[in-house]
Amino acid sequence: MQAREGGVRFTVRVQPRASSVGLGGVHGGALRVRLTAPPVDGAANEALVALLADALGVSRRSVRIVSGATARTKVVDVDGTSVGRVRQLAGESSR
Repeated sequence: MQAREGGVRFTVRVQPRASSVGLGGVHGGALRVRLTAPPVDGAANEALVALLADALGVSRRSVRIVSGATARTKVVDVDGTSVGRVRQLAGESSR
Protein backbone atom coordinates (compact mmCIF):
# COMPACT_ATOMS: atom_id res chain seq x y z
CA MET A 1 0.00 0.00 0.00
CA GLN A 2 1.22 3.39 -0.90
CA ALA A 3 -0.03 6.71 0.43
CA ARG A 4 -0.39 9.43 -2.16
CA GLU A 5 -1.73 12.95 -2.02
CA GLY A 6 -5.42 12.72 -1.20
CA GLY A 7 -5.63 8.94 -1.04
CA VAL A 8 -4.07 5.50 -1.30
CA ARG A 9 -2.87 3.18 -4.07
CA PHE A 10 -2.90 -0.56 -3.41
CA THR A 11 -3.04 -3.95 -5.13
CA VAL A 12 -6.06 -6.24 -5.07
CA ARG A 13 -6.40 -9.86 -6.10
CA VAL A 14 -9.92 -10.57 -7.36
CA GLN A 15 -11.70 -13.91 -7.28
CA PRO A 16 -14.66 -13.55 -9.67
CA ARG A 17 -17.65 -15.91 -9.57
CA ALA A 18 -17.07 -16.64 -5.89
CA SER A 19 -19.91 -18.06 -3.82
CA SER A 20 -20.03 -14.90 -1.68
CA VAL A 21 -18.87 -11.28 -1.74
CA GLY A 22 -16.23 -10.17 0.73
CA LEU A 23 -12.69 -9.31 1.65
CA GLY A 24 -10.27 -12.09 2.43
CA GLY A 25 -7.33 -10.37 4.08
CA VAL A 26 -3.95 -9.89 2.44
CA HIS A 27 -2.08 -12.49 0.41
CA GLY A 28 1.20 -11.78 -1.32
CA GLY A 29 0.87 -8.07 -0.61
CA ALA A 30 -2.54 -7.80 -2.28
CA LEU A 31 -5.96 -7.35 -0.70
CA ARG A 32 -8.00 -10.46 -1.56
CA VAL A 33 -11.52 -9.70 -2.79
CA ARG A 34 -14.27 -12.25 -3.53
CA LEU A 35 -16.93 -11.20 -6.03
CA THR A 36 -19.99 -13.08 -7.27
CA ALA A 37 -19.90 -11.15 -10.56
CA PRO A 38 -18.39 -12.87 -13.60
CA PRO A 39 -15.32 -11.42 -15.34
CA VAL A 40 -17.40 -10.53 -18.40
CA ASP A 41 -18.11 -7.09 -19.89
CA GLY A 42 -16.55 -5.32 -16.90
CA ALA A 43 -19.07 -6.75 -14.42
CA ALA A 44 -16.38 -7.86 -11.96
CA ASN A 45 -14.62 -4.48 -12.19
CA GLU A 46 -17.88 -2.64 -11.48
CA ALA A 47 -18.57 -4.94 -8.53
CA LEU A 48 -15.02 -4.36 -7.22
CA VAL A 49 -15.40 -0.58 -7.39
CA ALA A 50 -18.78 -0.73 -5.64
CA LEU A 51 -17.48 -3.04 -2.88
CA LEU A 52 -14.36 -0.97 -2.17
CA ALA A 53 -16.29 2.32 -2.22
CA ASP A 54 -18.85 0.97 0.23
CA ALA A 55 -16.27 -0.64 2.52
CA LEU A 56 -14.08 2.49 2.62
CA GLY A 57 -16.97 4.95 2.87
CA VAL A 58 -16.16 6.88 -0.31
CA SER A 59 -18.07 7.46 -3.52
CA ARG A 60 -17.69 5.09 -6.45
CA ARG A 61 -16.15 7.96 -8.38
CA SER A 62 -13.29 8.00 -5.83
CA VAL A 63 -12.24 4.42 -6.72
CA ARG A 64 -10.28 3.88 -9.94
CA ILE A 65 -8.67 0.78 -11.38
CA VAL A 66 -5.27 2.07 -12.52
CA SER A 67 -3.94 -1.14 -14.06
CA GLY A 68 -4.98 -4.73 -14.54
CA ALA A 69 -8.53 -4.09 -15.76
CA THR A 70 -8.59 -7.48 -17.51
CA ALA A 71 -6.44 -9.35 -14.97
CA ARG A 72 -7.18 -10.81 -11.55
CA THR A 73 -4.44 -8.70 -9.96
CA LYS A 74 -5.27 -5.00 -10.18
CA VAL A 75 -3.84 -1.73 -8.90
CA VAL A 76 -6.49 0.57 -7.42
CA ASP A 77 -6.41 4.26 -6.47
CA VAL A 78 -8.86 5.43 -3.82
CA ASP A 79 -9.30 9.12 -3.04
CA GLY A 80 -10.45 10.28 0.37
CA THR A 81 -9.09 7.44 2.49
CA SER A 82 -5.86 6.53 4.29
CA VAL A 83 -3.40 3.66 4.40
CA GLY A 84 -4.54 2.98 7.97
CA ARG A 85 -8.16 2.61 6.86
CA VAL A 86 -7.22 0.20 4.06
CA ARG A 87 -5.06 -1.82 6.47
CA GLN A 88 -7.96 -1.93 8.92
CA LEU A 89 -10.21 -3.18 6.15
CA ALA A 90 -7.63 -5.81 5.22
CA GLY A 91 -7.35 -6.95 8.82
CA GLU A 92 -3.72 -5.83 9.21
CA SER A 93 -2.44 -3.97 12.21
CA SER A 94 -1.74 -0.29 11.59
CA ARG A 95 1.98 0.28 11.30
